[in-house]
Amino acid sequence: MKKINIELMVGLFMILGFLGFAYLSIKLGDVDLFGTRNDYPVSASFNSISGLKEGAFVEIAGVKVGKVSSINLDNNDYEALVTMSINSSVKLQEDSIASIRTAGIIGDRYVSITPGGSDQYISPGGEIEETESAISLEELISKYIFKSK
Repeated sequence: MKKINIELMVGLFMILGFLGFAYLSIKLGDVDLFGTRNDYPVSASFNSISGLKEGAFVEIAGVKVGKVSSINLDNNDYEALVTMSINSSVKLQEDSIASIRTAGIIGDRYVSITPGGSDQYISPGGEIEETESAISLEELISKYIFKSK
């Protein structure tokens, strides 16, 4: 009888451990299991998105409002086409500006959106026209070091 109780307790402990691990994996991985998110897609074209990856944050005033869902090359203009999933509670004005920024000195890249002042909003599937490409730290350093006197 004692052996059965110990085995039962160990089994319950293992099941609770696996459930806890699964919960943490889903939460930390930012996985949407049941399709409960109400996001809408918005795209923007950049000359350079050096270091930006799918899944990167999209922020307005330092607040996360979405994430980068896909990155593709526009074969006509040879620009990077970034598609973002924006939270449905956030409405972007037509004259908003999307910029590629770096979190810290050597941190990850993310998209920062500066809201505009227009009364018109970008519809789902729309495009942000004004963009600022990523700043290449290597290019800035090489210009400073090798500048001609």
